[in-house]
Amino acid sequence: MNFISILIGGLVSQWRGEWGHGPGMMGWGHGMSWFGPIIMIAFWIAVIVGIIFLIRWLVLSVRSGGHGGITGESLLDILRKRYARGEINKEEFAEKRRDLKEHIKPN
Repeated sequence: MNFISILIGGLVSQWRGEWGHGPGMMGWGHGMSWFGPIIMIAFWIAVIVGIIFLIRWLVLSVRSGGHGGITGESLLDILRKRYARGEINKEEFAEKRRDLKEHIKPN
């Protein structure tokens, strides 16, 4: 008899919208109200933007030959600038230029 009264009491309270915890989620109101959907939309926007940046980074990486955008010509330009500033002497410049031309092919 006890089981039937509990079952009937549960069905009646469900029908009336009561569970003994008050309105919403266990007496704490109705969840996150308007704040929850805003957080969910911001999360999905962040995920989509992240995917876009990942695809863009992968495409640019493949286009530059996997060197992160640095080509043999730009390295040679850096070497020329160092020589012009006096950071390296003529022999070092010639040696490093030979090394660059041997190891890195220009685009």
